[in-house]
Amino acid sequence: MEAGQEEMRSEQEEIKNQIQAHVESQVDEIETHVDGCIGKIEEEVQCVKGKIDKVESEVLERIGNLERRISDLEDRPNNFQTSPELMYARLTIKPLTFDVQTSWTVFKTQFDVISSTNGWTDFVKASQLVASLRGSAAEVLQGIPADKLTDLTIIEKALESRFGDGHLTQFYRTELKTRRQKPGESLQVLAADVERLMSLAYAECPMDVRESLAAQYFVDAIRDEDTQHSIRLMDAKDLKSSLACSMKYEAARSVSKTSRHVRSIETEDHTCREIDDNFEFFFNRLEKLLNNSVAGKKNTPRRNSNVTCWKCNKKGHVQRECQAITSNQEN
Repeated sequence: MEAGQEEMRSEQEEIKNQIQAHVESQVDEIETHVDGCIGKIEEEVQCVKGKIDKVESEVLERIGNLERRISDLEDRPNNFQTSPELMYARLTIKPLTFDVQTSWTVFKTQFDVISSTNGWTDFVKASQLVASLRGSAAEVLQGIPADKLTDLTIIEKALESRFGDGHLTQFYRTELKTRRQKPGESLQVLAADVERLMSLAYAECPMDVRESLAAQYFVDAIRDEDTQHSIRLMDAKDLKSSLACSMKYEAARSVSKTSRHVRSIETEDHTCREIDDNFEFFFNRLEKLLNNSVAGKKNTPRRNSNVTCWKCNKKGHVQRECQAITSNQEN
């Protein structure tokens, strides 16, 4: 029996060894397969990393090229002043023309805005300004040397001295002081004209000072004294506020006038009705009296034509109606 047990243990040990050997061989195969997969993955990762490094170097190279081009573009206006038109081949806003029909100050303001929007240099601004001149304005260029026709300052000074409003400042100030609202002129038109004269007469003043002066001149120019007084009481600080207050006051006064007119019409209608009632009353009384008079005449008996006057013995009347008695009394 012991021999059988020993034999069983031996068989179990052998089976155990076989199983362990098989497991170990399977583990070795799995490890070998995993190592192979890891190797492949590492190779692929290295390949991808190489590609990324290549792309990164290309991107950095392109960025460097773009930075150099941008730097060249920024430096080009200073390095190539003789041909700045290359930088401004396409304009954002169309240039204006100056033919002396408009104010030089207004044109200069518009020209500065357009040149700033388009990014013009002084060289381009001078060229555009020369090209915009028409008629008598272009004749100013005849007094400027040919080598100075690209100098913006010289061109602007020549145009300012010929067409500028600087020498008319005192004239505009006098016109502003004596400005009065014309018959039939609206408050909006008056305010717009005051604002125009202010920009010409006090162009160098700060904006807050100009607004305060414009409000004062506007109030002084209003034709109606009641409107003037009301706006001064409101103490408006600028032209827009003064205009708004004056329009509100006139609107309120117009409504009040309309109400008074309606009440006046109603009073007149009531008076007319009373007159009509009185007239109808007296007319009815008169008609009644006339009717009574006619009726009385109809009821009066007719006189006998054969009656004889006892005084004069003539027919046709009685003694109290005798003409002979009347004639004797008068004599």
